[in-house]
Amino acid sequence: MDLVLRDALVVDGTGEPAYRADVAVDGGRIAEIHPESAPGPRPTATRTVDADGLALAPGFIDMHAHSDLALLRDPDHSAKAAQGVTLEVLGQDGLSYAPVDDRTLAEVRRSITGWNGDGSDIDFDWRTVGGYLDRLDRNFGGEGIAVNAAYLIPQGTVRMYAVGWDDRPATEAELTRMRELVDQGMREGAVGMSSGLTYTPGMYADDAELTQLCRVVARHGGYYCPHHRSYGAGALEAYEEMVRLTRNADCALHLAHATMNFGVNKGRAPDLLALLDGALAAGADISLDTYPYTPGCTTLVAMLPSWAGEGGPESILTRLADAASAEKIRHHLEVLGSDGCHGVPIEWDTIEISGVSAPHLSAYVGRTVAESAALRGEEPWVTARRLLTEDRLGTTILQHVGHEENVQQIMRHRVHTGGSDGILQGDKPHPRAYGTFPQYLGRYVRELGILSLEECVAHLTSRPAARLRLADRGLVREGYRADLVLFDPGTVAAGSTFEEPRTLPVGIPHVLIDGRFVMEDGRRTSVLAGRAVRGAGAA
Repeated sequence: MDLVLRDALVVDGTGEPAYRADVAVDGGRIAEIHPESAPGPRPTATRTVDADGLALAPGFIDMHAHSDLALLRDPDHSAKAAQGVTLEVLGQDGLSYAPVDDRTLAEVRRSITGWNGDGSDIDFDWRTVGGYLDRLDRNFGGEGIAVNAAYLIPQGTVRMYAVGWDDRPATEAELTRMRELVDQGMREGAVGMSSGLTYTPGMYADDAELTQLCRVVARHGGYYCPHHRSYGAGALEAYEEMVRLTRNADCALHLAHATMNFGVNKGRAPDLLALLDGALAAGADISLDTYPYTPGCTTLVAMLPSWAGEGGPESILTRLADAASAEKIRHHLEVLGSDGCHGVPIEWDTIEISGVSAPHLSAYVGRTVAESAALRGEEPWVTARRLLTEDRLGTTILQHVGHEENVQQIMRHRVHTGGSDGILQGDKPHPRAYGTFPQYLGRYVRELGILSLEECVAHLTSRPAARLRLADRGLVREGYRADLVLFDPGTVAAGSTFEEPRTLPVGIPHVLIDGRFVMEDGRRTSVLAGRAVRGAGAA
């Protein structure tokens, strides 16, 4: 054997009780599991690691990641590798970099600068989903990437490509083109399709259009992953819409960062869970992901009403420069409650600036818009408008609108999985980018007892692997890929905080992908074992 992990506490991902065993790895796969009580000789190998006192689990799967460009620019990628993440699902919230043409690529780069940077350091030598996945495989001189990655076709990008930025129904020809793009992307290896239905231009799609695209996804065995139309006012109705839509399309549904936010939804997690339980009992195929924190994270421009985004980024800036249009935007934000802010009038003291693209604006980072406005002696909208304009829409924010009791109740649900929603850009990113998985294991398992260790590991491993239809990942089982994480259940914890968000976790000494150490003794190795993981419907 290549490797034996000796005397590990095996938490195998099934949810069943943990047990002590030696686990042998050979040729990148789990070759033998020898429980402590089993007769016969223990496995031996070229190398043995003493795992006494450590839990051995399948590698964690981040079901909602924004590392689309980070994996290409950063061979280290300790933000995820150090957490025990061995697979990330990219292409989230309906906006990413494939499929595109030259026009669409330029527009989407501009639109999500706050998520991934402007991409000026990236050679965008692909235009298709298959081309992007191939690029992941041959990155860094053909060595690959830090962790594995799967990809969702971004519906907003597809609409941008076929329709543009107009707020109108697609024509039959445009709908045909979108179906073709989704079909091609699924055949090239995507695992499903995402939407950002509070982001332009994806939010301009009606249910009939989305249903048509979901039917294409379903034919290839994929799933639909919507950031639905509201997490605030009308949140439950927005969830109902997604359940109904995917039932009509006969498509599996995975609800992105599923929570109930803002004051109108305090204590309403049971309403969401009752909706899901009813749909599951009726035969729906539903799963969801969450991160174990209360604040959200997005871009400041995402707060604007959808009509302000029609025409694309330059049109937004033109409207902000016009006094009358800017006043109309302010009225929608502060009085009516814009659809970009989930139908709730914006509370500027909940909007914390987490990152800016323009260096001269760095003093705003770490303060709420209300605090910065007070320091300048001006109204919050004046401050926000200045940021949007001078930062060319590149400002990221933390939005402090969540509720701990909702977070805890949703994470207990049987179809729950973990997703960081980790945006790695900005001077002060959300700590979930560096801390989601140890936060589950440390705070919510060891400290609070919200989940047992075995339950939590199942949420982070086998459940997402089943959603992704991965036949040989997500369990510690003979024949499965040796994507594994060794952690100390007594000390594992997120190091990242809102004050120091890029601090790495503690208590996770070893992480393996395909039997190769990407983390060893708590340090990142130079190994690039990650590859593109293509969907089951790939041609």
